[in-house]
Amino acid sequence: MSDTPIRLPDPARWHAKLFDGDWIEADATLTVIEPAAGTPLHTVGKADAAAVTRAVTQAREAQRAWAATPPRERAAVFHRAAALLEAQAPAVASLIARETGAILPKGEHEVREAIVLLQRAAAMPLQATGQVLPSPPGRLSLARRLPLGVVGVISPFNFPLVLSLRSVAPALAVGNAVVIKPDPRTPYAGGLAIAEVLSAAGLPKGLLHVLPGDAEAGQALVEAPGVPMIAFTGSTAAGRRIGELAGRHLKKVSLELGGKNSLIVLDDADLDQAVSAIAFGAYFHQGQICMATGRVLVQRRLAAALTERLAEKARQLPVGDPAKDTVALGPIIDRRQLDHVKAIVDDSVAAGAVLEAGGTHEGLFYAATVLSNVRPGMRAFDEEIFGPVANVIVFDDDDEAAALANSTDYGLSAGILSASVGRAMALGDKLHTGLLHINDQTVADEVVNPFGGTGSSGNGTSVGGPADWEQYTHWQWVTLKETPPSYPF
Repeated sequence: MSDTPIRLPDPARWHAKLFDGDWIEADATLTVIEPAAGTPLHTVGKADAAAVTRAVTQAREAQRAWAATPPRERAAVFHRAAALLEAQAPAVASLIARETGAILPKGEHEVREAIVLLQRAAAMPLQATGQVLPSPPGRLSLARRLPLGVVGVISPFNFPLVLSLRSVAPALAVGNAVVIKPDPRTPYAGGLAIAEVLSAAGLPKGLLHVLPGDAEAGQALVEAPGVPMIAFTGSTAAGRRIGELAGRHLKKVSLELGGKNSLIVLDDADLDQAVSAIAFGAYFHQGQICMATGRVLVQRRLAAALTERLAEKARQLPVGDPAKDTVALGPIIDRRQLDHVKAIVDDSVAAGAVLEAGGTHEGLFYAATVLSNVRPGMRAFDEEIFGPVANVIVFDDDDEAAALANSTDYGLSAGILSASVGRAMALGDKLHTGLLHINDQTVADEVVNPFGGTGSSGNGTSVGGPADWEQYTHWQWVTLKETPPSYPF
């Protein structure tokens, strides 16, 4: 670790480069476009399959020494990294916001959570790593957790720093090496920022590799023989392909995928609080969040008033370039995603949904949108939109609300708003979701807690908090005897 103060971020350090512990020239490059401005933001190295192969070989060699490093030395790396990131948080948050097309508070939130992830990683090497098991006299029987080896991390564009680091930090902390393939639209937030911080904090060379690239690099990482685990966060369609490919190679895989999440507003809920919660859950980061409120289920008595107030709220939310103006919504990440949002809204209106607000865009800036009269069978009801669209669905009683919320292959997050916690909990017990928030909206997560969904939202595992030990280690059974026993053979 150098004594020279390091500046973060430093694009000159990683311009046109990949990371293997050092910043290395790449054979190819990719240019990142700032979504809000539509102009080049920076240029990074682009990895191909050969780069992945080299990275995995180096990571396997470095991992053995890292796993044998004294726990306090491993912990110290993460303490230093957390302090460094905290000291330079404003500049890092600003570039993350620009790269992801986010308002600055979203970039600041990512950095705050990243600091907590690094602090938690610092604690892991000093925790107990096994159990003493029941055994006959004369034999000591142990179960201990060992690192897997090399963990491959493939992360998305929407919350790239958090969704990369939530795997990278604990995986490294328990003794693994890591190869990251961040989304090519957000390579700094999803990988290069992590490399900057951890390399400056003294992480040994070869343990962390950052390889921005396209599907070729991702497939090479999933297929690489020296990578026993893949941690993927992204779309359900991509997750299915990665799960199938990893299964053929008998790899452990963690799939954190999409959601079609319901916020249920019962007839005893406070209307103003409900409208505020819905707006945040549906529109924060332009709805480009797996936990976004994809369905607003409102009891009939409140439906008309809630829809009217929500539409008025949506019309008042400013949309624009977060780097230039104070806005609530920035741009959709790219044209392909905007076309996806627009097609779902247009098709749903054609099928009978009512456009109460929004439904328009200028360039990549899509207005906060409200659809009412949304019913099963419409694309707005069935599909994950990943855009700023609140879909209002009316129900009559709690059983119908549960049935509507459960009418999806997804199972990630749900929220229930009610003056009666007991009533809300009874309804919550009927919902098939990995996350349940009583008197809160669906975008409610902290990196210290287990996070995961079921069905099309993932493979039923969790990441974060106490779940990390289970994810990034494997059990080894060990027995010890003073002398070998005698056997009747």
